[in-house]
Amino acid sequence: MRTIGAFETKTHLSKLLKQVAQGEQIIIEKHGVPVAKLGPVGGSKSEPVGNTIEALKQMRMKHRLNGVTIRETREEGRR
Repeated sequence: MRTIGAFETKTHLSKLLKQVAQGEQIIIEKHGVPVAKLGPVGGSKSEPVGNTIEALKQMRMKHRLNGVTIRETREEGRR
């Protein structure tokens, strides 16, 4: 990860954005102190689908309707 000063960032922003679009991450410093990180959007990994399905199953086990139908719940919300 590259480090760059705030003034240089302001001066070369379009060039830096092109580099970030290619996956590079840049730390921006002001007077030698890191203040921001410039990186691609959506850089974090998504959770595997299996984990999401398991989490939904666990939620269903904790939250029951106790005999009330979804239709009844929906109609109650419309009143």
